[in-house]
Amino acid sequence: MAYPHRNPTGRPPVPIPRVTLFGGALVAALTASLLHAPQAASEPAPREQSACETDPQAPPKHQMRAEWIAGVHNIDWPSRQGMSVQDQKAELAGLYDEAVDNGLNAVFVQVRPTADAFWPSPHEPWSEWLTGEQGGDPGYDPLEYAIEEAHARNLEFHAWYNPYRVAMHDDPGRLVEDHPARRNPDWVFSYNGQLYYDPGVPQARDFVIEAMMHSVENYDIDGVHFDDYFYPYPGDAELPDADTYAEHGARFDDIEDWRRDNVDTMVRRMSEAINAVKPHVKFGISPFGIWRNSSTDPEGSDTNGSQSYDGQYADSRKWVTEGWLDYINPQIYWEIGLPVADYAVLVPWWEEVAASTGTHLYIGQAAYKVGNAGAWEDPNELSLHLDFNRDHPGVQGDVYFSATSLRTNAQEAMGIVREDHYSSPALVPVKKDLGGTVPAPPRASAGGDGTLSITPGPGERPAYYAVYAFDGVPDREQARCGIQDPRAMLGTVRAGDDGTASFEVSEGTEGTDTTYYVTALHRLHHESRASSPVRLP
Repeated sequence: MAYPHRNPTGRPPVPIPRVTLFGGALVAALTASLLHAPQAASEPAPREQSACETDPQAPPKHQMRAEWIAGVHNIDWPSRQGMSVQDQKAELAGLYDEAVDNGLNAVFVQVRPTADAFWPSPHEPWSEWLTGEQGGDPGYDPLEYAIEEAHARNLEFHAWYNPYRVAMHDDPGRLVEDHPARRNPDWVFSYNGQLYYDPGVPQARDFVIEAMMHSVENYDIDGVHFDDYFYPYPGDAELPDADTYAEHGARFDDIEDWRRDNVDTMVRRMSEAINAVKPHVKFGISPFGIWRNSSTDPEGSDTNGSQSYDGQYADSRKWVTEGWLDYINPQIYWEIGLPVADYAVLVPWWEEVAASTGTHLYIGQAAYKVGNAGAWEDPNELSLHLDFNRDHPGVQGDVYFSATSLRTNAQEAMGIVREDHYSSPALVPVKKDLGGTVPAPPRASAGGDGTLSITPGPGERPAYYAVYAFDGVPDREQARCGIQDPRAMLGTVRAGDDGTASFEVSEGTEGTDTTYYVTALHRLHHESRASSPVRLP
């Protein structure tokens, strides 16, 4: 079943607000036959169009709007261990529906929290966070279901992995007997009460890449996502990897440089592996928000907090400048004006790092902090962050931690974000260097039940369609420039297996004279030209 990507306000999909077009009267007399010049079924993408005059008040048409859905400790999904298959499925479907109602267009779902799997992996056991028993079969394929339900709602699906964390405890005997960490104890160290694969052991590094790549190769994911855990966050003790360094670190005079190279090597090789198998799958990381402070490194930010370069040995700036990532998603979990780590300092710093690299910049937003003492007591804080981002065009979206917060402590704050920033739908940003094609324009017709019936044009089947509405009679500028304004977009709808879709437009339109256009988009979000106009009533 194809679900329309509903209007993020939660209202029925009615064509409001309308868009006032520039220069439309100059071309209104042109015949409908001139609206659509022939287009190849599969053209190189992106294809440039002549410039359209845009309204500076219009929101971004392409913007990442996502949430994290965490599995570890049952933070988001599943919310408790041992739920029935039916309840697990219903819970995730409910989170997805709320994501759509909040105006989001992507989900980052944790599928490998602790060297385990949310899919039948030949490398690692079933996750304990599903059933309460590591290795316990949940009775279905959660990853397959999660992807199918996300795509049905036209949510882009990014599979979220933790590369090195083995367990939230430090007892190898509690792992299932055939766990790779038990079979290879020299791959593992204990630190701060948890177990980790040692990033300095080449065999362990090879294994975690292979384990994660199994899901990339066998499932229809849109993105691969890492969070901020590489080497563990520093505690009171030294990391217990001196022996590993002695065995594998001969090229390095400094153990910290060696650790950073270990992480760099894993990130680079994962990037290469994804590109070799499925180059359309995006690779992104959400590191700790501070790379280095300027007091430590002149290239760093004007901050005074912990540094991922020195704490987790995560050279996140290098990953961007080397082009290993499709997007960087720093966790800027601090308020505007915080002296030690000011949101208004870090966003421009990351924007400058990503500039001219081709790496997209999305900001990690701390929805979980809403309601905390201080600035976070104001439910407007999240919306103020997005106000700030609008003045920094290098920021192409936001990701919220996490789904449960958006329905609990941050519910009011997210309502403000919807009203201030997400009242119109947005398409996922196009990553131009991933290639792709522009679909042929679809065909649309008015159904007798108040729906638009949509069929694909010639060539490759589109992934989904976007529907636009305008007051009055068809106008060439609507089809060419009007659709560039997302305020004219009613929403999107996933294409079925045969490429067809339907979209309800009649509700709330009685007595109006409305023209609709439909565009087709492939999975990399390149958008076709508009269909021929459909006029109702």
